[in-house]
Amino acid sequence: MPEPPDFADFVRRRSSAMLRAAWLLTGGDWALAEDLVQTALGEVWRRWDRVAAMESAEAYAHKVMVNTFLRWRGRRWTGEIASGALPESPSDSGAFRQVDTRESLRRALCELTAKQRAVITLRYFEDRTETDTAQIMGCSVGTVKSQAAKALARLRHVPGLMDVLLGGTAA
Repeated sequence: MPEPPDFADFVRRRSSAMLRAAWLLTGGDWALAEDLVQTALGEVWRRWDRVAAMESAEAYAHKVMVNTFLRWRGRRWTGEIASGALPESPSDSGAFRQVDTRESLRRALCELTAKQRAVITLRYFEDRTETDTAQIMGCSVGTVKSQAAKALARLRHVPGLMDVLLGGTAA
């Protein structure tokens, strides 16, 4: 009688086929299919001494996978609830909120040209006048005004930035 294959060899040979079947069982959810195959193979591994001696270890593994799937589907609770809005999190207050605000502002500023970033930083974060900003940048007041207008128009279109700024949180 030939020696039964080791478990690692069995997994190499059968896991792809099991994953395809699990994908069909789970309705095309790859992550859930991978979890299903892993769980089924874990069950098979615990009984590998007996399974390896069977005529069809593949059929047994497939049966374990299908039964596991049916057991999972029969549960009332699947662990996930679809929601249109995320629940409150610790990042909604205190220091975490400040870090989130700073990161939003940093990303928004990276959307601007270097000249626009300089104008916004000098005019609104350092609270300098248009004349001071023009002197520091070595350009005309008109350039400061036009660059500020362009930058602000661009920032208005950054998703969520206005909510952060109008919410009263400063970076």
